[in-house]
Amino acid sequence: MIKKFILPTKLFLAAILTAGIMSSCEKDNRAEPKSVLKGRIVYEGQPVGVRSNGVQLEIWQRGYQLFTKIPVYIAQDGTFSASLFDGDYKLVRLRGNGPWVDNTDTIAVSLRGTQELDVPVKPYFVFQNDSYSKGEGKVSATFSLKQVDASRTLERVNLYIGTTMIVDPNNNAGNVQKPAAEITNLSQPITLTATLSAAMAKREYVYARIGVKTSGVGEMLFGAPQKIMLK
Repeated sequence: MIKKFILPTKLFLAAILTAGIMSSCEKDNRAEPKSVLKGRIVYEGQPVGVRSNGVQLEIWQRGYQLFTKIPVYIAQDGTFSASLFDGDYKLVRLRGNGPWVDNTDTIAVSLRGTQELDVPVKPYFVFQNDSYSKGEGKVSATFSLKQVDASRTLERVNLYIGTTMIVDPNNNAGNVQKPAAEITNLSQPITLTATLSAAMAKREYVYARIGVKTSGVGEMLFGAPQKIMLK
């Protein structure tokens, strides 16, 4: 006759709890990535401004069986950073995911420790000679617009006003725009003037940032945010 061995309930629960603790400890003791890949999105050596966390790169690493994708979001000043394990990676600029001409060529990265990398892009338009001024309840920006690539046309330019350094279409307290139909000559400076709300006009300072929208391109290219002292 075969006897069945039944584990007492308390012992059974204790075994489950112990296994869970051991599994948790194994996860906690797993080494964290200590190497860092950081860099800038650049055109002619200068960083390209974008919408905060709106544009991303992809980093791919081939494992034992899988090709793993690691998304990396670009900060509004064109910088990025990713904590990774040492290894060989492929960095990819996504198609249709930035205010520049598509370039899906991969960039090979052999990471050992911390590495800095400039990722070149070709924007459709860039700003030049931008300057800012204030008036009575107003903030103005004057700039030149250079067309770098003629495969797409200009849609509009914007001046965004905000209360923090993060300024873009999703983070602003006011904006003014000028459509391409009102910009007949790119060789002439463009001026945009935003009227501040009563609450904004009472502030000690605001931030201003210019952006350019290319037809058929989802993301805008931006200048650096500027702190404008009102008092």
